[in-house]
Amino acid sequence: MSLWSEFRRDRIYVNGTWTEAADSSTITVTNPADGSVIGMVPNAGAAETRLAIEAAACAFESFSQISANDRARMLRDMATAILDNQAALAELLTREQGKPLAEARGEIAMSAAYIQWFAEEARRVYGDTIPSPWVDRRIIVNRQPVGVVGAITPWNFPSSMLARKIGPALAAGCTIVAKPASQTPYSALAWGVLAEQVGIPAGVINIVTGDARAVGGELTANPLVRKITFTGSTAVGKTLLRQAADTVKKVSMELGGNAPFIVFDDADIGKAVEGAIAAKFRNAGQTCVCTNRIYVQSSIHDEFIEAFAAATQKLTVGSGLDHGVTTGPLIDDNAVAKLQEFLDDAVTKGARVVTGGKRHALGGRFFEPTVLTEATEDMSFAREEIFGPLAPIFRFETEEEAIRFANETEFGLAAYFYTRDLGRAFRVSEKLQYGLVGINEGIITTEVAPFGGMKESGIGREGSKHGLDDYLELKYVCIGGLANR
Repeated sequence: MSLWSEFRRDRIYVNGTWTEAADSSTITVTNPADGSVIGMVPNAGAAETRLAIEAAACAFESFSQISANDRARMLRDMATAILDNQAALAELLTREQGKPLAEARGEIAMSAAYIQWFAEEARRVYGDTIPSPWVDRRIIVNRQPVGVVGAITPWNFPSSMLARKIGPALAAGCTIVAKPASQTPYSALAWGVLAEQVGIPAGVINIVTGDARAVGGELTANPLVRKITFTGSTAVGKTLLRQAADTVKKVSMELGGNAPFIVFDDADIGKAVEGAIAAKFRNAGQTCVCTNRIYVQSSIHDEFIEAFAAATQKLTVGSGLDHGVTTGPLIDDNAVAKLQEFLDDAVTKGARVVTGGKRHALGGRFFEPTVLTEATEDMSFAREEIFGPLAPIFRFETEEEAIRFANETEFGLAAYFYTRDLGRAFRVSEKLQYGLVGINEGIITTEVAPFGGMKESGIGREGSKHGLDDYLELKYVCIGGLANR
């Protein structure tokens, strides 16, 4: 048996036990590179989710009382286990998600980094003492774990997105019920294996695969769940927000993006091209912080396009398991069809294909990395998230125009721009309505910095010292009767 198979589980993980769903129906998981079947997982629903929630609620009573030092130790052990099994976990991830092995190994390393970070933060959940306005009373503010957490994660980063939620939940003393995307459940179920390996108490981590509406509906409706954390589309996030309102749960939402990438005429063009390749084509363009719109100032427009197209042509498309591949397949047939719609719409409205522009010769879910010029604001991808290897280039004239174009969207997750003008760096970064801004860098995500968006791109932050806040409740304690007698 290959190493990756040791982490594959075909059952849900509830209360420390691998179990079948009540319904015998299953979800078939395939490799997007060749359509081969990896396995089948339970198509669980509300009943199984309720059991997982009840297990998490029961476990919370004792786990929340464990010392911060002991929780930190558990998380450190988990981070070590992740890195010890990095190769196997990366291969499992690539088989179900499609990204190149090098990227998958990077994602597994990032998962460990988030867990290690929150292991350290677990011991830094500080409270306050506030000077009292009454001489006979003292005021104390404590931070306590919120309770059971419902976590819903996407298919594009099936390991690290869960790490961002498991890490702070356990660090705070919460327990968790996770619902992974149906396309990539195995990377999530692997966390159950890791929990067993390092001795996480039963019920603290629960993983339920199955019907999104049924599982999500139970997580949002059940009063035992006190927080919902979701990474995914804005449309689904809005639905979860409405559902969570009925029981007034804490929520954190990392939603869709429409990232601008601005190249000013004083930029280092070589560095800008390098950053644009990374920001656009990582994970075949299937990331929430991928650049969606590339704006290039007129005076360097043609020079940038020539260099960017040449760099794009050097990308190697293929199965993520093959050596040297830089761009894997799209996740499913719907993603391919949507990308083709964007391309057809743009060409019909006057865009010009510089390189790529069609499905790859490999067939299936492979698409050529594509560069378009003459992009305009009336094209669909100016307003919608592309989520694929299609890079439209827009022309702009002035700094003010670039900022206006960049901000003309309901989204506000990530933005990037390149300049060597220090004053411009400050001016533009302050005016961009985005939660993450990269200046002269195309890859900026790290566990030590807060990740999250403005406007319709989300609520709350993940990672950094701020990432623990949404998993904690503030409790004010007033102690009276302290006057001298």
